[in-house]
Amino acid sequence: MKAIVTVVGKDQVGIIAGVCNRLAEYNINVLDISQTIMQGYFTMMMVVDLALCTTAFDVLSREMKAYGEEKGLSIRIQREDIFDAMHKL
Repeated sequence: MKAIVTVVGKDQVGIIAGVCNRLAEYNINVLDISQTIMQGYFTMMMVVDLALCTTAFDVLSREMKAYGEEKGLSIRIQREDIFDAMHKL
């Protein structure tokens, strides 16, 4: 299963490394990544593969959100199919 991870917050050193390391702890592989900084705000979107992740999705979502809050970031993970359904016109 694939998922979409979004990260938004004030730019700071180590955001990408921290998020990727946290995902790796759950055996989640990053398939694609796009990031930019706009007027001091960091934004990133990642497509990840959850095939080897053994953690329940709701637990994973809470853990990533909590990690983001520790770092002053908003981190959200959504299943790809739900993300796609929400963004269809």
